[in-house]
Amino acid sequence: MDLDLWISKVKEGQHLSEDELQLLCEYVKDILIEESNVQPVNSPVTVCGDIHGQFHDLMKLFQTGGHVPETNYIFMGDFVDRGYNSLEVFTILLLLKARYPANITLLRGNHESRQLTQVLCVHGGLSPDIRTVDQIRVIERNCEIPHEGPFCDLMWSDPEDIETWAVSPRGAGWLFGSRVTTEFNHINKLDLVCRAHQLVQEGLKYMFQDKGLVWSAPNYCYRCGNVASILSFNENMEREVKFFTETEENNQMRGPRTGVPYFL
Repeated sequence: MDLDLWISKVKEGQHLSEDELQLLCEYVKDILIEESNVQPVNSPVTVCGDIHGQFHDLMKLFQTGGHVPETNYIFMGDFVDRGYNSLEVFTILLLLKARYPANITLLRGNHESRQLTQVLCVHGGLSPDIRTVDQIRVIERNCEIPHEGPFCDLMWSDPEDIETWAVSPRGAGWLFGSRVTTEFNHINKLDLVCRAHQLVQEGLKYMFQDKGLVWSAPNYCYRCGNVASILSFNENMEREVKFFTETEENNQMRGPRTGVPYFL
């Protein structure tokens, strides 16, 4: 595999052949299967939220935050669906993971199905079945996302202005509140939990002072009008938020589409 050549091709808007893409998937699968459910990541690092198939905005994200491997990244899942360029987004992230495995961490989101010592990054949120990070380490993740249980909750749960737990309107996962978040961080000696999964008009929002919501798909679905953000940590774990807006190319990517409800 000529990974540098493939990266250049995809950034220029070309596609890999089916055989090349299959070879790439098998290669990256071997890398990911060796990683832990709770993958340690060193600072400095930049944390990114949902991308949802918006390839040109992903390219702008790299212009905003720095290119791999000069900048280390955590992507918190939902690389695909909703946008028109899921294949291109997922291909370039796989290529970067193959080329620079130590510089990019890819977390699974709820749309990836049919798949730090002071900062924990998850796609969705917390689970009433998980009190310690060590419990996450033993979850069997090499499977479809189940409809209930701790794996499902990590993908689907959302923070809410409540104290403990409530039933989620999504039909999967839970709503979790300030008290359980504070208790989880205290038990696990965490300063911050970063998650994606929910649209934020202003790009980044803090909940309960213990949880940061990062969203990295500007003008989500080409119609929501939101800005996007990435959250960077330096060697001393000091935070810097970087905001960016959609690219001009997004106007060219619009086409006929059926209405898709947000809670899909």
